[in-house]
Amino acid sequence: MTLAEPPLPPRTIPHRAAAPPAHPDGNVLRWLTAYTASLIGDSVYFAALGWSAQRSAGPAEVGLVMAAGAAPRALLMLGGGVLADRLDPRRVILGSDTVRCLLILSVAAAIALTTPALWLLVAVALVFGAVDALFVPAVGALPPRIASPDQLARVTGLRSLSMRLGQIAGAPLGGLAMGLGGPAAAFATAGLLFALSLPLLLSVRISPREAPPGDAPSRPGTARADLLDGLRYIRRHRLIGPLVAAGAVCELGLTGTLNVGLVLLNAERGWGPSGYGWIVSCFGGGAAASAALLAVVGRLPRAGLTMAGTLLAGSVGAAAMALVPHLWTTALLAALVGLTAGVFGSLDSTLIQTTADPAYLGRVTSVIMLTVVGLAPLGYPLVGAAIAAWGTAPVFVGCGALSCLGAALALASPAVRRAELPRAASR
Repeated sequence: MTLAEPPLPPRTIPHRAAAPPAHPDGNVLRWLTAYTASLIGDSVYFAALGWSAQRSAGPAEVGLVMAAGAAPRALLMLGGGVLADRLDPRRVILGSDTVRCLLILSVAAAIALTTPALWLLVAVALVFGAVDALFVPAVGALPPRIASPDQLARVTGLRSLSMRLGQIAGAPLGGLAMGLGGPAAAFATAGLLFALSLPLLLSVRISPREAPPGDAPSRPGTARADLLDGLRYIRRHRLIGPLVAAGAVCELGLTGTLNVGLVLLNAERGWGPSGYGWIVSCFGGGAAASAALLAVVGRLPRAGLTMAGTLLAGSVGAAAMALVPHLWTTALLAALVGLTAGVFGSLDSTLIQTTADPAYLGRVTSVIMLTVVGLAPLGYPLVGAAIAAWGTAPVFVGCGALSCLGAALALASPAVRRAELPRAASR
């Protein structure tokens, strides 16, 4: 397969009439359970880290501790993509979870014996962020190795549901552990959840990576050469390039608005903590509904156009949140944005996974996640400063317009407009 003109039709499934649904597949369920345990462990860890920092330092130091992991995560993410493509992604995930398990259990033991020092918490955050940079691209490269192409939309939906479960269950579980045994118990809980994922991951069967037809095997180059090759692959691919660009613009437009702007909008309207809770819950409910939809139906027709249309609807809905006067209308718009953003994200991810050459999938994932964890958060202070200067309405409208540009980029691509998810081959 040439890089300049990769084939646009998705991969087909040989000889089977229809692949079984992803959810009753024991192999997929073992991976999903391991992934969910790891995600809940992440949430408990972040809660424990914040509480431990608050007990031993002031507000500025708490911010330093919580932000420390972002730097290695952003700096090493692309390298993690190269590693995921060079190695078996399951081995990378196993190694990452093992390091995280040992690191967090060691911290729990240290905190049980003494008051946590600020330097220890910063060091833990840095190491955890570096390991995350290896974990995330490998997670993105694994689903095509455990599910057939026509089931990847279901797997993506189930994975999104796991992410919501991790967000919902992590903080209360961490709070319970913190109340019963302090920071040491909270860190130990996170470490045990990482440990739980290891035997499940070991039992997951993965298929060998298929070489593209007609391609001669090539010797691996340097890591830098592999990285540049991956970036060229994204840039030249007629479908993946526009999908990655649309997703990046969407993240830059909506992430700061939804994470910072909603807090400031809620404060400006005087709705209080309960009002903010309603807005966030409605957004989460919409996102969970979109994940459940894809997990059940498995395939949406005209996937490229549906993806771009939901992105456009979500962008307009996000812009309108600062224009409506009542809490209930804002909450309804938040549910719409969660639903459409969830459909867009799931379809974008599934189209990439079913179209990309498996040899490049780790690097493609790393570029996508670099936008999410590296570039998009840089907009947080800009959104806050802009709202302080001009108010919420102009900033929400401007960020929504930027996200609409992502939809326009997708619609401008003929490959995206024609893109479809794979069908199971008939007998």
